[in-house]
Amino acid sequence: MSTDQPDADAFAMDVAEEAEQMDAGFVLFFFSQALISAADLAAAVTRHSPRLHHAGCSTAGEITPFGIEEGQTLAILFPSRSFTVAGRMIRGLSITGMDAIAADVGVLRRTLAARTGRSSETETFAICLIDGMSFAEETVTSAIHWGLDDIPLVGGSAGDDLKFETTTLFYDGIVDNDAAVVLLVSTDVPFQVFKTENFVATDEKLVVTASDPDRRIVREFNAVSAAEEFAFAIGVVPDALTPLSFASHPVVVRVGGEYYCRSIQKLNADRSLSFFCAIDDGVVLSIAQPTELVETTRSAFEDIGRRIGRVDVILGFDCVLRRLDARNRQVLRDLSELYRANNLIGFGTYGEQYRTMHLNQTLTGIAFGCREAA
Repeated sequence: MSTDQPDADAFAMDVAEEAEQMDAGFVLFFFSQALISAADLAAAVTRHSPRLHHAGCSTAGEITPFGIEEGQTLAILFPSRSFTVAGRMIRGLSITGMDAIAADVGVLRRTLAARTGRSSETETFAICLIDGMSFAEETVTSAIHWGLDDIPLVGGSAGDDLKFETTTLFYDGIVDNDAAVVLLVSTDVPFQVFKTENFVATDEKLVVTASDPDRRIVREFNAVSAAEEFAFAIGVVPDALTPLSFASHPVVVRVGGEYYCRSIQKLNADRSLSFFCAIDDGVVLSIAQPTELVETTRSAFEDIGRRIGRVDVILGFDCVLRRLDARNRQVLRDLSELYRANNLIGFGTYGEQYRTMHLNQTLTGIAFGCREAA
């Protein structure tokens, strides 16, 4: 369900009616803060569906049943006959240690096991929604994975429509930032977690020689102003750098034989660069060459189909830089249609979680098959 209307009560009433008809026990919301506030939405849902558990986060764009959109509120209902959800909001990320986060995940695992009566974790996955301005995604993702063991994790960092000021999350009526929402979901529906990206590393290297790791700021590459060196590497002047420049020319780091994006968020007044991911002195980045976005994504969907059979719906966490890049290359409509045709719903993120990693410029998600394919 989705709406472009700012009336939280009207949408909450529609969600309540649909939840009752399908006997849903949990609902997940993604919403534009330009349309509606987290406080109004959470209060309306609590008021009209007091027994319906719910969570949500603000976005940098939405993916609705009609494709890629902006300025929407989206609700995803989980029917009780197929899904059991245990959730928790972890607050105060800036002062919460890894041990405490892992302990919270342990509580969730025990709660879910008590509700389902199942000890097997092969039918369980985890979702993490996190404040996209917290600078804590790497630490939180690692801590959650530590507590999950082999349970697969996917998720996304909340956005604020590219303002880069404040993102918000809520869980069962509680609204906060500097927070994460962790959900453990048990289901008898076949599913597959996945990620896909569209880039290959080149030989052009950028070594971080001066940075502010706490704020994810790079001041120098190769002992030269970060903006000047990056601009030279991609063939533009520093003053011409925009979010589209960063989306079209991602930088990647090699970890364990694979390359992962460390995407640039913005150019600062002092010619430093702010990043979406953790960064530090000595990190070696490579300029990446994008590959065909739509066909790469189509190939990933086809691979999912080969793994689990006919796909019913896909819950996706899609980096906002992919959207910007698609718009710049004039393939946004094609990408949107591909998402619509494959029943992908989700939101535009400031970063993606996949198993142990916090990523950028990636689509991560969970594809759900059909019961007859089980």
